[in-house]
Amino acid sequence: MVSAHDGSPPHHVAALVHPPQGPFELGCAAEVFGTRRPGVPTRYDFTVCAETPGPVRTTAGYDMLVTAGLSALATADTVVVPGWIPQDEPLSPAVREALLAAHRNGARLVSICSGVFALAQTGLLDGRRATTHWARAAELAARFPELEVDAGVLYIDHGDVATSAGAAAGVDLCLHLVRSDHGAAHAARIARHMVMPPHREGGQAQYAAPPAQDRIDPAPAMERSLAPLLEWVAERLSEPVSVADMAEWLRVSARTLARRFDEQLGTSPGQWLLGRRITAARALLEETDLPVEAVAVRVGLSSATNLRRRFQQAVHTTPAAYRRAFRTTGEAAGERKS
Repeated sequence: MVSAHDGSPPHHVAALVHPPQGPFELGCAAEVFGTRRPGVPTRYDFTVCAETPGPVRTTAGYDMLVTAGLSALATADTVVVPGWIPQDEPLSPAVREALLAAHRNGARLVSICSGVFALAQTGLLDGRRATTHWARAAELAARFPELEVDAGVLYIDHGDVATSAGAAAGVDLCLHLVRSDHGAAHAARIARHMVMPPHREGGQAQYAAPPAQDRIDPAPAMERSLAPLLEWVAERLSEPVSVADMAEWLRVSARTLARRFDEQLGTSPGQWLLGRRITAARALLEETDLPVEAVAVRVGLSSATNLRRRFQQAVHTTPAAYRRAFRTTGEAAGERKS
């Protein structure tokens, strides 16, 4: 277990494991919430628990020793279910009640990959959007028709309940939760230590296996990759780069550019570009004292009015309120300068 060292109370994260447990899905949560990193303030406690403490079988052929039981959920601020195998296994009454009690106590419930099959059995996702691995989406929709299953996204966060797509998308969701709790700069520090992007663009469409008849040779696929364009744009966020400029740089039509973005990132060129500008603005608001007008210019949104409007739409708060929240509750002044 790790704890905060700056005087603020730690946020307690409890991962509920279930045999056979996928070690990678558990590792996603452990890496983000449970690993100490030099120079990065520790904001979370991390505990692994099981309905029956003791050896827990994993899908990798070894057992892990779990010493905490379901009582760990009673004091958790966030409960993570890192997979649920087999997906059709029903929750025991004890596990179901422990999850519901944690939610009633104000805990945030989070699933990674197949973990959504456990959360769905609590009824907390009824009438809401949820996601899982693209290969399990049809099964989830068939078993729980009261859910709105969205197989095209990396994660969905309702505030009190959040679900992620397959395996590594658990990292995306966990980093998103850190970003929500402590700001983009703190999440970026953790991501840098993990050698991960702090925010991965697009959705599952870029990873889902196409039907056999639609598969293409790897060489042409590499030639159509958007990676060089994304890098070119990222280096020029302060410039008024437009979707037309992106198409011209890639030497394709605007229609072809839109199709490639949809195929590879699951989003449009304009939405991707705006997302990058908003992410850059969040970091500047947290880490600098630049006026909002200067932040807007730095990220290519031209004016404080435009930044405020776009920021409100994306983050649901104003730049000034966001800065106050994360400059106050984030790292101390000395830590920001480190």
